[in-house]
Amino acid sequence: MHHRSFWATLAVAGLLAAVPARAQKVKSAPFSYQPEQGADRYDSRVPIKTLPLADGSGFVILAHQADGGYAVERYDQTLKKQWGAALPVAPGETVEAFGLGPEQVWVVLHHTDESGQNLTVHPVALRSGQPGAPVLLVGAPARDRRPGVALSPDGTHLLAFAYQTHDEQIRALDATLFDQKLTKVLGRTYDFRGTRDFFSPNVFVTNDGAQLVTMLGDGMSKLTVRRYPAAPDRPDQATPVPVLGVPVGGVFGGRTIRIRDARFKLLPDGQLYAAALVADYNSGELTALKVVRFDFDKNDIKLSNEVPFDAAYLAAVGQATGAPAPKRLEDIYLADLLLTAEKNLVVLAERHFEEGGPELPVHARELHVFGYNSFVRPSWHKVVAKDQTAPAVDSYTGIGFRAAAFGEEIQLLSLETLAGKSDLYLRRLQAVGGAVSAPQRLKLNVADDQQLAYVKDFTAWLAPKTIIGISRPNKKSAALRLNRVELK
Repeated sequence: MHHRSFWATLAVAGLLAAVPARAQKVKSAPFSYQPEQGADRYDSRVPIKTLPLADGSGFVILAHQADGGYAVERYDQTLKKQWGAALPVAPGETVEAFGLGPEQVWVVLHHTDESGQNLTVHPVALRSGQPGAPVLLVGAPARDRRPGVALSPDGTHLLAFAYQTHDEQIRALDATLFDQKLTKVLGRTYDFRGTRDFFSPNVFVTNDGAQLVTMLGDGMSKLTVRRYPAAPDRPDQATPVPVLGVPVGGVFGGRTIRIRDARFKLLPDGQLYAAALVADYNSGELTALKVVRFDFDKNDIKLSNEVPFDAAYLAAVGQATGAPAPKRLEDIYLADLLLTAEKNLVVLAERHFEEGGPELPVHARELHVFGYNSFVRPSWHKVVAKDQTAPAVDSYTGIGFRAAAFGEEIQLLSLETLAGKSDLYLRRLQAVGGAVSAPQRLKLNVADDQQLAYVKDFTAWLAPKTIIGISRPNKKSAALRLNRVELK
């Protein structure tokens, strides 16, 4: 990659005042929502609460209500509510997952008390809104690790799993796979007894029901994936488990490099991708970004060349933000991986931090955006400046961004105050070349005060020019609105 030519042409669109908004139509309806409390306020297990229907006819929402319960609601494209289903949540219960299949909406609740803990899925019929009978997915002793759940991207499979541990080390996962009618397909144990050092397992389920178990291992220096088939294991023979692994850390030039942050994502081409921020083990300094594609069909791993966070990169951060170049990167976290129609990959990271206490504001600063071609080779990277501060009541639900890919374009939506106007702003980023448009104001006039103003968990795209979002329009209004913005 030619870093000099990139930095010479770096765009600083994020610093520019917003261009005049294009003509657009906004439709709004009242919306009832209570901010999350407890740990979910800072690290939500369900960060996406609006799910568009596959046929484009509308969307479903999971809304937290004032009584502590939740409601699943279906809307059509015009924001007309078609049905609502109440979901009481008892003391000791929290929402674990929210999913959408061809026939049902799924809400998974975690319950814990002195006798134990479990995950239960509450289905709601997509057509009628009629709640179905809850299905117990998995149980575990109260003292054990919290069980987990994974949903396939198309909502046709659900997998629940519990941990087997010994001396606080994970030895195995006991998993059960269900189909879209919540019928048990298979039970399986993922055995990790041969894994001796620290690792962090997670499970993804493909649309055909295969399970991909991801791990960080070898002293936080290696990304590994195991693939388990959708069919039950044959009792008369051991089923071989394909494994793909690649080191992204190690000792380089006398420096010990380890994974600081990693994110796996199953993308529309059916392949699993991973991005890893690596750092100097001794100093903690972030040194580079590395990206991997795991292709089990070809038994192939594509490891990208790293993007180094060198002096030129730090200088560009300063140029984009209008501040002196930082001496090192800090508070940078991987946020999303997106794949375009031509299989170009875009990796997004963001700088965000708290001021130092739960009642103090939370900040989100620049986006670090990295483009890769279909061969997982770095094509470009740039820094997009933004300046967001959320009051404590918003926590991380008001700052950050939402992103979606349409063709070869990535749309980025965030709440910002530009040229004195607090609003949702849309940036258009080209996956080929990395050009970024100036921010376009959606003209919702979002309130700019210390009260709840925008909940990005509900932001979704119904189409390239149709955006759904939840916001409060001005300081005088205490009520949130459900918005549908039609871009022209």
